[in-house]
Amino acid sequence: MARRFWLCAILSLAAAIGLVVRADQLPLEPPHNSGQSITGAYEGWFKNPDGSFSLLVGYYNRNQRQDLDVPIGPNNRIDPGGPDRGQPTHFLPGRQWGMFTITVPKDFGGQKLTWTIEANGSPTTVPLSLKPLWELSPFADATGNAPPFIGFSEKGPFSQGPRPITTTLKTTLTHSLSLTVWVADDAKQPPIAPRTKLPPVSVTWSKFRGPGTVTFSKERPAVENAEFEAPPNTAFRGKATTGATFSQPGDYVLQVVANDSTGPGGGGFQCCWTNAQVSVTVQQ
Repeated sequence: MARRFWLCAILSLAAAIGLVVRADQLPLEPPHNSGQSITGAYEGWFKNPDGSFSLLVGYYNRNQRQDLDVPIGPNNRIDPGGPDRGQPTHFLPGRQWGMFTITVPKDFGGQKLTWTIEANGSPTTVPLSLKPLWELSPFADATGNAPPFIGFSEKGPFSQGPRPITTTLKTTLTHSLSLTVWVADDAKQPPIAPRTKLPPVSVTWSKFRGPGTVTFSKERPAVENAEFEAPPNTAFRGKATTGATFSQPGDYVLQVVANDSTGPGGGGFQCCWTNAQVSVTVQQ
């Protein structure tokens, strides 16, 4: 199992390098603050309990300081069956791991999807398939570590892993929307410690979709210890609260990612983080 995780990490790196070259950027070219392309990053696939499969997808925004909005349509499409398959329309700078999943049926077999993104005049396309080498285990790494649980209420329900739990809220332009999540984790430490010690669980908020700017009081609010009835086999329990304001009315999707001490992307193991989403209707 460990060999499979390392192989996935190596293949992900190789694919990213290859896509950079195809996007007409030199491998040793220095990073740019703006004006560059975005490439979808296929993390791999895993089987769901009902026999269907989930394709786990992130992206690489080559701009170091430029957030980009690319609406669903010709410049942000997944084919066939799209253009909308739940992908983001707001892209944060840098590498963003496993931001969404696409569910495909149990008889998907050798079929393939493609995600095309055109940003700053540069189109890129990444294939998504069920090739055996791309199988991954996002619910347990090679050491037995598991992703955190996350919920929007201290009473649950709680979810675990990259398929997001969702909730729906309403607010107004003049109101700061309070956002609280409850998290729990097994608190296992990675065998190779990161350079800086990370907390048992950290949470990060971002805009996933929406017509205007979203401003968070804290994008990475502190996770404070909290007592609540958490899922079994968890050693750490906490909650984190932030606020969000919106620049214009409309429908938004906010993403919150809970990472354990392995950090973003799980240190290359494609585990262990959990996604959750909030759909927000903002009225005048």
